[in-house]
Amino acid sequence: MLATFLIGLREGLEAALVVGILVAYLRRLGRRDALPRLWTGVALAVVLALGIGAVLTFGAYSLTFEAQELIGGLLSLLAVGMVTWMIFWMQKAGRTMKATLEGGLDRALTDGGIWALIAIGFVSVAREGIETTLLLWSMVQSFGDAPSALLGAVLGLLAAVVIGWLLARGAVRLDLRRFFAWTSGFLVIVAAGVLAYAIMDLQEAGALPGPFTTAAPLDAATGAVALGWAAFPFGWAFDVTSAIAPDGALATILQATLGFMPRMTWLQVTAWTLYLVVVGFFFVRGLRARRTPTSPKPASSGQSPSASALTQQGAA
Repeated sequence: MLATFLIGLREGLEAALVVGILVAYLRRLGRRDALPRLWTGVALAVVLALGIGAVLTFGAYSLTFEAQELIGGLLSLLAVGMVTWMIFWMQKAGRTMKATLEGGLDRALTDGGIWALIAIGFVSVAREGIETTLLLWSMVQSFGDAPSALLGAVLGLLAAVVIGWLLARGAVRLDLRRFFAWTSGFLVIVAAGVLAYAIMDLQEAGALPGPFTTAAPLDAATGAVALGWAAFPFGWAFDVTSAIAPDGALATILQATLGFMPRMTWLQVTAWTLYLVVVGFFFVRGLRARRTPTSPKPASSGQSPSASALTQQGAA
């Protein structure tokens, strides 16, 4: 529940920030008449995300076990790819996000008409919505406790809406650069865990060699799948289920925060380690590259204090 709450909060606040910048800019231009079109695009993006979640949840019931595992593994890989791209996109484009969004609105207002405005609202939210849906679905599948995981996500999204509204009203100020840096670091760890779970799904489906296929090395004494170094690379890396119950609270917490499972294959451990090392290295390097002092631009004439605060924080 805590892991999905943080994901819902992070992704929801990102979407709320984008929408807040667009709304503030339209109000500053005196184009309140365009707000309904923008909100229409936002609503369509939310419906799309919910629809994808419903299809993933209910559409798998008629499939075989192997097909479910194969689709689940591929979608988890897609979620990892989208999350990774979003993390580095925020690092690179975060400072120019406000200018990019305002430029898109300017073009939509002058050239595109109603459908262009709807598209601006839709695209601005759909990206975060689809990414969040895939990530949460993958985590729910791995946790096996859908009600708690979904409740955490809903609470996180609601908290993001409240914080976004307070930011727009100027009632609260938040160091968004630090917030997104910390939560992006958390997402790197979560994505590594989702990647490990995707590997397990693909191994259970037979798409990758592992303990469930004929490629698994066997223990000569017991005839079971080998464990430890003797099992490398297609057997079990470790098995601590006797000390940590797979369905227990400790296992759930470790899996939600670190991607750790009481029993993991060598392919899982290798993928988890490589992802953390490679992605973590570039993520930390990107953080260091951004540590250059910048001075906020003064608010333009006619811009309300709340809109100025929101757009300046969005630029950060």
